[in-house]
Amino acid sequence: MSTITNTTEPLLQTTNLSKFYGGVKALQGASISVGHGEHIAIMGDNGAGKSTFVKILSGAQPSSDGTIRFDGTDCEFQSPIDAREAGIETVYQDLSLADDLDVLTNLFLGREEKLINLGDLSVLNRRKMAKRATELLTEIGVNVPEVHRTVRGLSGGQRQGIAIARASGWGSKLIIMDEPTAALGLQETAHVHDIIKRLKQRGVAVIIVSHNMQQVLELTDRVYVFRRGQVVGCRNTKETTADEIVSMITGARPAEAVT
Repeated sequence: MSTITNTTEPLLQTTNLSKFYGGVKALQGASISVGHGEHIAIMGDNGAGKSTFVKILSGAQPSSDGTIRFDGTDCEFQSPIDAREAGIETVYQDLSLADDLDVLTNLFLGREEKLINLGDLSVLNRRKMAKRATELLTEIGVNVPEVHRTVRGLSGGQRQGIAIARASGWGSKLIIMDEPTAALGLQETAHVHDIIKRLKQRGVAVIIVSHNMQQVLELTDRVYVFRRGQVVGCRNTKETTADEIVSMITGARPAEAVT
């Protein structure tokens, strides 16, 4: 089981992170922090800058200005591979699963175990991969019939669980989840919530981008609110209310300095 690192420095610290597209300011001066093992939420209306922020953290886009400090190191991610190698995994809303491949293959895409390494003619160690796949799914409570089953036939909750298991299974220090339950029913949503809670128990830090207020208040320690490309507020979820968060999202409450 992972443990939360005893350090005063946050796991992630962004300072004045910005992204400009010509004269369009998609993100302006976004500064947030995430502690080791902490779960935070990012909320905001459409066009608030949330997706741009996530793309920068995940290496999908470079920033125009600002800095990222992750796990004690100043980082400039040039690609998703850079972010992944640093320990940041992202689970997007579309999950990025290969529907016609089995659970096992999806979990090990790009990380296959090989008995014989001959490039395109390599022989995979499927027995070892199957054992590890079962362990990964069990660790965070994902229930699938068998790892050799095709992903296409699984439920939305099972598919989301596989995507989260893939993100958490490779020494990840931070997992970013973009609307993890947006397309799920009540029962499947509850199951994904249980998976996220297990990540908390294992000391894995999580950023959840969500419009689901109940989810944010139940699962996260703090919530950052984005509006018009800026971070306009931060609250401890146990010390705030849905009404206060909504007032920041809509602009009814003035923006404040966030440190």
